[in-house]
Amino acid sequence: MRRLGLLALGWVAVALGGLGIVVPGLPTTGFFVLAAACFARSSPRFEQWVLGLPKIGPLVRDHRAGLGMPRRAKVVAIAMMLTACSLSSLALGSPLLAGVVMGAGVVGTWYVGWRIPTRERMVAAAPGVDAGAAPAASDEAQPAA
Repeated sequence: MRRLGLLALGWVAVALGGLGIVVPGLPTTGFFVLAAACFARSSPRFEQWVLGLPKIGPLVRDHRAGLGMPRRAKVVAIAMMLTACSLSSLALGSPLLAGVVMGAGVVGTWYVGWRIPTRERMVAAAPGVDAGAAPAASDEAQPAA
């Protein structure tokens, strides 16, 4: 039962992450990190699928390794969050709802800007790690052929 619940939650996270690719302000990587975590406990095959996605897999592996986000990705994420929150606040019309949306945007900006490490800073602090390459996946299960 637990395995099926984690599998279902993983696919919901994949769907929301996929939606986040085209909807400004909706996070993408966070949902794929959640999906990989759920799949790690329910389906190693789907976990490897997420880790093997060309654009998303390296970001999930970097998160797992504690390397954080590239500086450019942080800037784009914060800009998109604030733009989406600002436009949503204007469209809502209610000052109370607009305040809630802008508050959520401020919290998101704080989290991405100050709580998630910047990849370049983490790589500079760890000698021997290539800034352009994802960390080695030596301890991760290899997909079956």
